[in-house]
Amino acid sequence: MSRFLLMFAAVLMAFSFPAMAETKIGVVDLRQALFSSDDAKAFSESLQKDFAGEEAKVREVQEQARKLQERLKKDGAMMNETERNKLAGEFQEKVKEFNYLKQKLDATVSQRKQAFLEEARPEVDAAVKELLEENELDLILPSEAVVYVKPEMNLTSQLLEKLNR
Repeated sequence: MSRFLLMFAAVLMAFSFPAMAETKIGVVDLRQALFSSDDAKAFSESLQKDFAGEEAKVREVQEQARKLQERLKKDGAMMNETERNKLAGEFQEKVKEFNYLKQKLDATVSQRKQAFLEEARPEVDAAVKELLEENELDLILPSEAVVYVKPEMNLTSQLLEKLNR
């Protein structure tokens, strides 16, 4: 009886291995493909142009705060308490202004990036679907979920080509 079960199990395994071997899986690095695309490069250039003034203002305020801090360290011991407190107050105000401007800029840039990602999502999904069909794959996994992939199964460059069309 046990010999029969052993034979039966072996036959089942023999039939299941070919089915497993037929599953074709590809891997893509969606982030790399999207951010290397021509659209992403144009978006990045546009972002830099749009926010150049704000970035310059943030750097200017940062530099002013740095100069106040240096002056406080260098000359603070020679100043009377009123002058030192006034200078320390100016420094704190510059730090607050810097933090406010930096957070505002970061939030605005982050919102623009998120809008770009949402806008690009349908195009990325369509390109991934094309890859799936063209390569006759059963599954495409993100590269973050994979420990190792054979180079021929990494379809990131093909995805980038499709995004750049």
